[in-house]
Amino acid sequence: MTALIPAKNTDLERRELAEAAQHYIDQSLSFATRKAYASDFKIFKTWCVANAQTALPAKPESVVLFLASQAQAGVAASTLNRRLAAIKCAHEAQGHATPTAHKGVTAALKGIRRAKGIAPIKKKAATADIVKEMVRHCPPTLTGKRDRALLLLGFAGAFRRAELVALTVADLAFVVDGLRVTIRQSKTDQEGAGQVIAIPHGSLLFCPVTALTNWLAVAGVREGAVFRAVGKGSRVGGAALSDKSVANVVKRYAGAVGLNAADFAAHSLRAGFVTSAAEAGASIFKLAEVSRHRSTDVLAGYVRSANLFKDHAGADLL
Repeated sequence: MTALIPAKNTDLERRELAEAAQHYIDQSLSFATRKAYASDFKIFKTWCVANAQTALPAKPESVVLFLASQAQAGVAASTLNRRLAAIKCAHEAQGHATPTAHKGVTAALKGIRRAKGIAPIKKKAATADIVKEMVRHCPPTLTGKRDRALLLLGFAGAFRRAELVALTVADLAFVVDGLRVTIRQSKTDQEGAGQVIAIPHGSLLFCPVTALTNWLAVAGVREGAVFRAVGKGSRVGGAALSDKSVANVVKRYAGAVGLNAADFAAHSLRAGFVTSAAEAGASIFKLAEVSRHRSTDVLAGYVRSANLFKDHAGADLL
């Protein structure tokens, strides 16, 4: 039997294959990571132009000087790690040897980490009590109803902001016990296997299921993105909110209840759920069912923080 010999691809087909190949390579990183890397490499490139250095391919000495400049400007060590990853990615994508593996670069980063410390500056957790206060300040407008649903659902499901804005009506299943939400893709599920979490009914004033039902009804949202912008004349847009908009909603209501808005962000809802649930005695495993953390070490940190004064070894000694 004669083997079939594939015909040679035309120039157009080769270009299309090259574009497809690049697309699949790009998909190896999440959109958020690609966006962050692009921003970080742009910062490096701008610095190189201003300092008469070559960005691509870059010399290790240039990267060391860049790190020193960034550290002097107060950039956190964790951010420098990501910028080095962006520089490495840009070089590998163009087939260049990466300068970030040079001993001088790794030594400089190690020195910066020791000098500046590596403890991340975390946003404050919007615990259950704080979220309830925020919700009390949501006006009875269309925007207020959306914000109410966003705050309560974001907290109850320990959602990341990218997960919240990616939700569609098709991802929601209202059941007797509450709501089943399918998260199609997330930070810990880049390949889109999908995860389903349960959102139980809450109290009369703070039920996330009721708040979401009301928002969908008054906004006339029957398909597509769940959370959308509300324009003039209470016109509901068709596209999903940006993840930055989620952060702005949290900040706005944090300020409304008298808190420092700068201390809060979208992640505050997720951190608030885990903190509140840990304080209520939830186990790490039950926390993980909702938060979807892969590392129990991260959750253990929340539990330790919530239980610092419980059964304290020094209780009643003084």
